[in-house]
Amino acid sequence: MDFPSSLQHSQKEFKAIQNSDLMREIDHKNLRYPHCIVWTPIPCLTWLFPFIGHMGIAYTDGVIRDFAGPYYVSRDDMAFGNPTRYLQLPLYRMGGSHDTFDKAVDDASEVYKGRIHNLCCDNCHSHVAMALNKMEYDGSRSWNMIKLCFLVFFKAKYVSLIGALKQWLPFLILLIAIILLAVLL
Repeated sequence: MDFPSSLQHSQKEFKAIQNSDLMREIDHKNLRYPHCIVWTPIPCLTWLFPFIGHMGIAYTDGVIRDFAGPYYVSRDDMAFGNPTRYLQLPLYRMGGSHDTFDKAVDDASEVYKGRIHNLCCDNCHSHVAMALNKMEYDGSRSWNMIKLCFLVFFKAKYVSLIGALKQWLPFLILLIAIILLAVLL
């Protein structure tokens, strides 16, 4: 079957981008998630609401930055443990280079080193949103914690089966307990 030349060109470009240095390899063993948004559950909170968790963003070399508390942005030491989910961001969707991506993560981290952490408003999701806005990821400067929550919840991959269980098992146990109590009482 012959494809139109424009479609063939697009397929070739896509394969070139996939195979190029623009999509660096994930290294679960060494906890390296190049140009990824990473996520991990927050004990108790994620057990009740499995879509709520702690978020960070990794440089193009895979080193993770996360707004972990007031005036503190950690480097490769996420506040609630290692990532259980990740979403790799194709660099071609921001129109820049590795340096542009890393500079945006640095700039957002510097801003958040001067901020108070607020669970509901100015938090780890806001830090990641600022980095994405600075690099104009996907042509947008309107990233926010709600968009990121949905993006990660529906599109991020699990690091492993254990990662999925850390997110869902406590919630399912609580749900089953509530259902059993409702039926038995």
